[in-house]
Amino acid sequence: MNIGEAVKLRIIELCKDKEITVNKLATISGLTQSTLSNIISGRNNSTTISTIKKICDGLEINIEDFFHSDLFKNLEQEIK
Repeated sequence: MNIGEAVKLRIIELCKDKEITVNKLATISGLTQSTLSNIISGRNNSTTISTIKKICDGLEINIEDFFHSDLFKNLEQEIK
């Protein structure tokens, strides 16, 4: 799994935990729905840390909580 896939799956997981839709997350995070949609659909595999911070703010979690998931263990090497 690469980092883009892990971020996408983590966002979906957190939305389920908070019982909100991805569109609701976009609204409460101050992101456009297209930005979040591109991440979830896999069209954007290089989400910035600034975008992840906005997502965390919307979910009322910190960055450490976001990355505290088995999804981020054993990621593929990005540079080969």
